[in-house]
This record gives sequence, C-alpha cells and structure tokens, in this order.
Amino acid sequence: MSVYDFTVRDNKGNDVSLSEFKGKVLLIVNTATKCGLTPQYEGLENLYEKYKDRGFEILDFPCNQFAFQAPGSAEKIDTFCSLKYHTKFRRFEKIKVNGKETVPLYQYLKQQKPGRIEWNFAKFLIDRNGEVVERFASTAKPETLEESIEKLL
Repeated sequence: MSVYDFTVRDNKGNDVSLSEFKGKVLLIVNTATKCGLTPQYEGLENLYEKYKDRGFEILDFPCNQFAFQAPGSAEKIDTFCSLKYHTKFRRFEKIKVNGKETVPLYQYLKQQKPGRIEWNFAKFLIDRNGEVVERFASTAKPETLEESIEKLL
C-alpha cells in the first residue's frame, strides 16, 4: 500500500486519485488560514516554485480541527491563499486529521509515521514510490525541509 491507493476530494468536490501523482515527491500538509503558522504558506509556495519542475508537488488539506482556525468555505480558503500568499499548489477539501472522522489518507500517514497530528501545518514527505519517508512537526518551517526534498528529487 502507498499514498497512491487513496482517493481524496479537491476543493471543488471532485474525486482525485492520488495515483495521479505517481513518480513525484509529495509534501502533504494540513493547513489553516487563521493560525499563527499561516505565514508558512509563503514558505510552502517558495518550495513549490523552486522544485515543481523537478517533480515536486504540495498537497494542501485545510483542517478546522485545531481551534477552528480554518473557517469558511473551500472557495473562501482558496481565495485567501491565492490572494495573500499567491499559492499555486493543489488544495483539497477540508478534512479531519484526528479522531473518529479522520480521513483514510491521514489514517494511513499516521500509521506510517505514528502519532496524533499535533496542530496545523504538520507535514509528511512522500517519495516517488508513494512511501512516507519523513514527518515534520507543525513548527518546522518549510525552508528547513529543503535538504530532505533535495535527497528525494
């Protein structure tokens, strides 16, 4: 099993098979727009711009489970991220990452790198084979992931 075995919904409600990303290095992140860590969007976009042409993708999953810091519709979240941080990476439907309603993708990610998701902006790095290779805490600034990303590219 790998992340490629999962289907998720994009921010417009369409099913997306993660097999679409086969052969790419992925960074999967649960995000929020009203969090002290929200400025990490800038660093994430910088990573995306720097490495996208080498087969790197960021998959953004808004999550409202932590102090309700991802309020609003998918459209409002997308507009905020696009206008304020100029993000161009893929954004998906708002999800739950902990508890009974944890989406299957995050159940899998947490099985591979155990532990509850502690807060917004927890990050999982996936290799080109769809395997979870590293997990980074919410407080890990995107620029500190560059060495790990470079190794996989």
